[in-house]
Amino acid sequence: MGTTVEKRPAPGVAAAHRRRVAGAGALVAGLVLAAALSLAVGARALSPAEVWQGLFGEPGADQRLTEITLIVQTVRVPRTVLAIVAGIALGISGALIQGYTRNPIADTGLLGVNAGASFAVVMMILLFGLTSPFQYVWFAFLGAAVAGFIVFGLASIGRGSGSPLTLALTGQGVTVFLAAMTTAVALSDQASLNALRFWKAGSVAGVGFDTIWPASVFIAIGLTLALIMLPTINLLNLGDDVARGLGVKIGLSRTVGVVAITLLAGAATAACGPIAFLGLMVTHVARYLTGPDYRWLAPYAGLLGALILLVCDILGRVVTRPGELQAGVVVALAGAPFFAVLVWRGKFKQA
Repeated sequence: MGTTVEKRPAPGVAAAHRRRVAGAGALVAGLVLAAALSLAVGARALSPAEVWQGLFGEPGADQRLTEITLIVQTVRVPRTVLAIVAGIALGISGALIQGYTRNPIADTGLLGVNAGASFAVVMMILLFGLTSPFQYVWFAFLGAAVAGFIVFGLASIGRGSGSPLTLALTGQGVTVFLAAMTTAVALSDQASLNALRFWKAGSVAGVGFDTIWPASVFIAIGLTLALIMLPTINLLNLGDDVARGLGVKIGLSRTVGVVAITLLAGAATAACGPIAFLGLMVTHVARYLTGPDYRWLAPYAGLLGALILLVCDILGRVVTRPGELQAGVVVALAGAPFFAVLVWRGKFKQA
C-alpha cells in the first residue's frame, strides 16, 4: 500500500510568503489609518467623536451637528473613497503597463490614456458647453478608451507589430498629437481652457458619488481582467519566444492587457484628472518589496497607489490651509524627483 508524501514549500519560499502577507496587512492597516485621518483633516479639523457623529448622524435641528454631517458625508467621504479607488486603479495599471511593455519607466500616459481623456474633455466643453464633472466624465473615459485602442491598433500593424518597443513608440506619438490638439482647442475657447486647467491639475475633491460609482464599475471590470492576467505577465517577461513556447497566446494576452489598463487608468483619469507619476512610483516600490512576481507586485502597487494618493490629498489640505493644493500636484512634486533618481541610478536599463 503506497504512502502519500506531502510536499512542503522550501523554508525560504515560506518565509518570503509570510513577509509578503505581513507587508500586505501593514499596507491595509496604513490605508485604514489614512482614510480615518482623511475624514478628520481639512479646513475645519474634526475630532474622532465628531467624525463618528458626522458619519452616522442626520441633518436636523442641531445646526452644529448638521454642519459636521454635511462636511463628512458630502465632502470628505466621497473624496476619500475616490482617492482609494483611483489610487488602486492607477497603481495596478502602472504595474500592468510596465509588465506588458517591459519598460521600467512606463506609466499610464504611455498608451495615450491621459491625452485621450483630456482631448475628449475640451471637445465636449467646446461643442456642448458641459461644465460639471458628471457631465464630461463619460466623454473623458470614452476618449481614454479610444486613444488606448488606437495606440494598440497602430502598434499591431507592420514589422515589429505588438512588440513592447512598437507599443511604446506608437503611444508616445499618439500622446504628442492629442496633446497638441488639446492645446489648440483650449487656447481657442476660454471656457474649455478654464475647465481643462482645473481638471488637469488632478484632484479628488469636488466629485460626488454620482461620478464615483460609474467609474468604480469600470475599474472593477479592469481589476478582474488584471487579476486573471497576472500569471501570464510573469511568462511574458521571460520573452515572447519563451512565453509562446509555454502556451501563451501573445496577441490575446496583450489585447486583454490593453483593455484592463484602459479600463483602470481611463476611469480613474476621467474621475479625478491625470495623476502623473503615481503608477510609476508605486510599481518600483512594490517591486522592491515583493520581487518580480506580478501576482504579488500588482496588488502591492494597488495598495501603495491608494495609500500614497490619499496621503498626498491630506498633505495638500494641510500645507496651504485654509486653502488646498490638489493631490495631483503633490504627487507630481514627489514623483518628479523619484523619476530623476531612477534615471540617475540607471533603473531605466532594466527590462
